[in-house]
Amino acid sequence: MKASRAGDLKVRVLSAVVLAPVVLGAVWMGGWVFHALMAFSAVVAVSEWTNMVPSARRLPARLMAAIGIMIAVMAQIAAGPAAALGVAAAFAVLTGIVGGGKDRGLLGFGVLYVAVGMAGLMWLRDLPTVGLSLFLYVMLAIWATDIGAYAAGRSIGGPKLAPRISPKKTWAGLLGGMVSASLFGWLVALAFGAARPDVALAVGAVVAVVGQAGDLFESAVKRRYNVKDSGQLIPGHGGILDRIDGLLAAAPVLALFHAAAGSVLSWW
Repeated sequence: MKASRAGDLKVRVLSAVVLAPVVLGAVWMGGWVFHALMAFSAVVAVSEWTNMVPSARRLPARLMAAIGIMIAVMAQIAAGPAAALGVAAAFAVLTGIVGGGKDRGLLGFGVLYVAVGMAGLMWLRDLPTVGLSLFLYVMLAIWATDIGAYAAGRSIGGPKLAPRISPKKTWAGLLGGMVSASLFGWLVALAFGAARPDVALAVGAVVAVVGQAGDLFESAVKRRYNVKDSGQLIPGHGGILDRIDGLLAAAPVLALFHAAAGSVLSWW
């Protein structure tokens, strides 16, 4: 058992070592390279979703969802997030109709779910001047949340956060994730010369809570259909959705916050 766990950890670490530079490089470069990464991730994510949620006609549903999310990404590049979400909403309905089955509503919802998250991520990165720093802020805050939650949950334990959905998550882990996300967010703010690192510190805690909610949402869907991982694309880590569920929830919330209050608070 110990040898098996050590082997799993080695695979996870190797996957992270290979993928992290690719992702960070695309984020750093921005432009069409970043958009290509978002398009690829979005298509894989909706494919995993339509594979996870049962349907009467799986292949047509996967094709409709993939086409829809690709058009949504292109609409975002051309006309902004409102256009992307309009396209995604239409294809969410079409995916549910084409796929059929008793859970056609949840099946189609996956298109909108992924599109909202991608819209937030792309909007943040495409902002002039501050786009790179804000994207790194939310991405590193979510990574820090996962690390802090794991460390605190393992070392402290205590009451479960949502035992029916994710038995391993604890309240201590959530608090550890909030502290870790706040600290990393504050450091990113300092590194990029943000005007109000204190606000970044507080927002990091909110990002952690929203990210954990996104993680629990995907866990609830997987538990409903008795699925361990959303996919097998990343050795040792599962699927794309397993890696970005927190980001899909946190990015649009941060985007809305920055759009609504960014100029008032002058925090970044």
